[in-house]
Amino acid sequence: MGIQGNASSLKPYKNPNPHHSLPLPLSLLLLILLIYPNPPLSASVELNPDHQASLLLFKSWLQDPNQALSTWVGFNCTSWAGLTCHNQTGWLISLNLTAINLSGPLHPMLCMITTLETLVLSRNNFNGTIPQCFGNIWGLKTLDLGFNRFSGDIPGTFVKLRHLRELLLNGNQGLGGSLPSWIGNFSKKLEKLDLSSNMFRGKIPKFHQPLVYLNLGSNELSGTLPCFSASVESLSVLNLANNSIVGGIPTCIASLRSLSRLNLSSNGLKYEISPRLVFSEKLLVLDLSFNDLSGSLPSKIAETTDKSGLVLLDLSHNQFSGEIPSRITELKSLQALFLSHNLLTGEIPARIGNLTYLQVIDLSHNSLSGSIPSNIVGCFQLLALILNDNNLYGEIQPELDALDSLKILDISNNKISGEIPLTLAGCKSLEVVDFSSNNLSGALNDAITKWQNLRFLSLARNKFNGALPNWLFTFQMMQAMDLSGNRFSGFIPDGNFNISLNFNYNDIGPRTPEEPLITIQDPEIKAFATVAGSNELSFNYDLFSTVGIDLSGNLLHGEIPAGLFGLQGLEYLNLSYNFLDGQIPGLEKMQRLRVLDLSHNSLSGQIPENISSLRNLTLLNLSYNCFSGIVPKEQGYWRFPGAFAGNPELCVESSGGKCEMASIPTVPAKAFKEEMEDGPISVWVFGVSAIVSFYSGVVSMFCSARARNYIMQTKV
Repeated sequence: MGIQGNASSLKPYKNPNPHHSLPLPLSLLLLILLIYPNPPLSASVELNPDHQASLLLFKSWLQDPNQALSTWVGFNCTSWAGLTCHNQTGWLISLNLTAINLSGPLHPMLCMITTLETLVLSRNNFNGTIPQCFGNIWGLKTLDLGFNRFSGDIPGTFVKLRHLRELLLNGNQGLGGSLPSWIGNFSKKLEKLDLSSNMFRGKIPKFHQPLVYLNLGSNELSGTLPCFSASVESLSVLNLANNSIVGGIPTCIASLRSLSRLNLSSNGLKYEISPRLVFSEKLLVLDLSFNDLSGSLPSKIAETTDKSGLVLLDLSHNQFSGEIPSRITELKSLQALFLSHNLLTGEIPARIGNLTYLQVIDLSHNSLSGSIPSNIVGCFQLLALILNDNNLYGEIQPELDALDSLKILDISNNKISGEIPLTLAGCKSLEVVDFSSNNLSGALNDAITKWQNLRFLSLARNKFNGALPNWLFTFQMMQAMDLSGNRFSGFIPDGNFNISLNFNYNDIGPRTPEEPLITIQDPEIKAFATVAGSNELSFNYDLFSTVGIDLSGNLLHGEIPAGLFGLQGLEYLNLSYNFLDGQIPGLEKMQRLRVLDLSHNSLSGQIPENISSLRNLTLLNLSYNCFSGIVPKEQGYWRFPGAFAGNPELCVESSGGKCEMASIPTVPAKAFKEEMEDGPISVWVFGVSAIVSFYSGVVSMFCSARARNYIMQTKV
């Protein structure tokens, strides 16, 4: 399709300027290039008239909203944006128009500039197919068309580009088809080939030239992994991630002696890793994540020296089993270790603190046991310690305060017990703390107040007790706080609710219905670690969580502070299953609110009319309280079925104008009539009726302040 679409580009063109001749004959051109192997450049040089005419035709097909090519006037090459010319001949040798917001198809007259050595059009919005005539620019050394909107196939005429050193077509999602067999053997000088983030399919072709950089990631390639034997001494970067490559990892891959980065993640690789697969000390990044690899973790995956070795090792999201080998602590250069989402057992290696350069440890979602080794404080540069969803036990080590650079500490879903040590005040850089679903206890101490950069705090589903401290809502960067499922008592502190920037963010734009609601009980933290050319790790993370507060499932009582309902940025508020009383204040400021759950309390008064005006609200639950009055049908509460159940004194107006009591639903009338016709009331109906009667009595009792206070004192 791409070849047919560019058939017109192969037609001869008349000289647009008859007063000037076409480019010099090939033999004369070669002679000049021999005389000037490195073309001298000048501050001012006259652009070849034929090249000027071709460039203006090329420009005529483009949209240039930023007027980036407005300097393309006259004949002075140095004043034309993106051009580099030979100062003896005026020939154009380099055209670099990267990232200037150009769009449109490529005019085939660009191919008439056969003296081009560098053509970079990346990071624009060029579209259509790549012109076949590009193969006529025989002297090209660098061709970069990456991150545009090209479609179709790679032109077959590219086989004529015998001097090409770099070919980058990455990031054109309409570019696809089968990878041509000649792509691995058309230029002996080719060093860098990047075809990533496209739609190429089929098997990986054989590469006969010694490449330095090969990126075929994020395509639809299949088949097994080749050995790349022609690049044994040269290949430095190999990225085949996000494809459908199957089979095992051949040991011949380890023979690539210059390999510094290997990414085979997100494929269908299986089987065990051979013990003979040991990479050289030059390997800095090894990413085998998101495959189906199994067996034990390799005891030795790469050679290491005092000055070189692995910096990033990612074996996460596989089926590895057994213990973490102790020899992993010999990778002295390691800065990031990802082993999450496997079937690993045993304890965390006691000597893990020997890895003093470690910045990220993610061992989550395994079956690891034992306690967190105190030796881990030897990783004093640690930024993220992620150990959630294991079987770890013991107490939080007070010595962890030595990790003063730590940003993420996640030990949730384990069996950790004891109290939060006061010494953790030393972890002043903490931003994400998740201690949920453990056996932690005690009151909240002031160590937490030192975590001034805190964005996410979850202490849910533990055994914490005592009153909520007055400093609870004083974190400026707080995005989500979950203290649900504990034994906190007393009042909700009526402090300064205006400190948190996220809680008070007042952009009230409507959410799209398709936008998922990520509850604060199930946040998503994506950690990113990349290795730059300087071999230094760059770490970042994204926190995906609703802006919210969850204090449900505790023993809190008293009225809800009015300031809590003035938080304009709040999206999620859950205060259910407590002993809160009083009335609901106005909610008109909470225009971003998506979830409001105040159920199973002792709240009273009328339902505020302004709740129905919260246009982003998708879940409302005010059931099992002591509300009274009438809920008019005009308020639109039909959007929230069951929101008012268990409020005996509340009348919900139906579509017919009748008043329906918002008590617990009884046995449907039809089923009850059928039972009566068939005979005596069944035991099932009797049981349900008894439960309904009992629950209604309990609800009524909790609406009595005197009875409620007595029960609370007994429970606390």
